[in-house]
Formats: sequence, structure tokens, C-alpha cells
Amino acid sequence: MATATTHGAREHARAQEGTVVPAMPRVPAPEGSTWSETVAGGNYTHRALARGTELTLTDTTGDACAHLLLHVTDRPWERLNIADTVKVLWNAYPGAGHLLLSDQGRVLASVPESTAPADTMCGVSTLRRNTERYGDGAPQSASPAGRELFKLAAAKHGLSPRDLPPSISFFQGVRVDPESGRLEFAGPAGPGASVTLRMEMPVTILIANAAHPIDPRPDYCCGPLEVAASSGTPTAPGDALWEATPEGRRAFENTADHLTARGLR
Repeated sequence: MATATTHGAREHARAQEGTVVPAMPRVPAPEGSTWSETVAGGNYTHRALARGTELTLTDTTGDACAHLLLHVTDRPWERLNIADTVKVLWNAYPGAGHLLLSDQGRVLASVPESTAPADTMCGVSTLRRNTERYGDGAPQSASPAGRELFKLAAAKHGLSPRDLPPSISFFQGVRVDPESGRLEFAGPAGPGASVTLRMEMPVTILIANAAHPIDPRPDYCCGPLEVAASSGTPTAPGDALWEATPEGRRAFENTADHLTARGLR
């Protein structure tokens, strides 16, 4: 179809309606969902999510690596704090039953279910590092750096690079060797691994699906990531997750107190 004229270009563009490709958002989302998308390896996505939303991420091939950042919607200065998430809950390897905290001691999201390893220590790859390893780290390249993808996702919500703190990642495991103290890449959990996050505050989530920064494989390896969200109910007093630990209970109480004062309960 000729596109040299405006009419030809219009007809060509309209002919693409209904085209389905392996990685794309599904708009509208399937019935019962509020967000459904396949994110290609080396790509990113983002969304403002309501409190109570349940978000499930699935690694379909065993090569996804989902780096996540959470910001309180319309209050981006309150955001995921990895140091407090690890310190307050006494766990550097978040899994089912864990909480993701802000620096205000509030719960941004909880993790009701997970079969995916999580990494709180390495963050994302950088432009310089990926250029050294793969020859390029630009977001449009074949080996985009995670931080460059985060910058693009952040910009869609009026956020700048200064709003990008250390992130958490899922699906590619990292452990600390007890003898040497060195970080060891443990690799993926395998195809079908998933993690479900429950949003305990209204949050904006940024996801960079990019190769893990200490993945030892010489090639840039990152597979597709399935994203599925639906409306749900926030964790409440009496729930096993709320009552699991004294530290977690206090974080939930801090969250409830803050939301009540703002009329958001």
C-alpha cells in the first residue's frame, strides 16, 4: 500500500487495526481485568494503580527479569525504599508474605503469593555498564539498560531521573555467599514462575523488563513478561499477612493511619 500521500498513509495506518503481536497491551483489558499486557524483553511498562489492585507478573519462558519501582500516586516523594524493606522486615530475600515499604514505614504493596526469586541488592543495569558489556545500552538498542528504561517510564508520569531510587527485581535470583560475602547469580526459577503484589496504597508502578546486571551469560538475555491486574481488597486487620510479624503489623497500622487522615479508607 502506497504511503507517499496523506490518504495512502491514512489507509495504511487504519489497516493495522486489530493487528496482534506477541508483546503488546490488551486494550480494553479482558473482562475481570484492569490491566493486561505482554512486555517484551528489553522493554518497559507503567501504570497508576488503585489501592487494593492485585497485580500478577509471570515469567513465561524463564528469562524475564522484572525490575520494579513504586511511587505513591501524586506524592512521588514517598516511594519504595529497599533499605527499609530489608531492614524493617529482617529479610533480604522477599517472597510470599513479605511487604514492600516506603521510607515512611508504610506498606506500598504486599506479596500474598510468589514462586519467583527476588533481588534487593543489585538494582538495574546502567548505560555505561551495558555499553561496556554488550556494545550499547540505549533504550532503543538490542541491549537496553534497565535504568534507561526506567527513565522513559518515569517521564510518562512527570518523574525525572532523580526520582529513581534502588529497585527490586523478580525472577532472576541472587544470593550472598556466606563465606566470601560475594553476590552469586542463582538464575531463574523457570518458566511459569509468578509473583502477585497487592497494592496497599494508590501507587504508580514502573517496570523495566531488562537483563539482570550480574547475569554472567555473554549475550543479553531477557524474555517476555506477562502482566495481569484486577481489582481487589486491601489487606485488613485480622488478615494473616497483617498479623504475620510485629514489624509488619506496625507498618500496616502506619498505612491505615495515613490513609484515614486523608479520607482514603
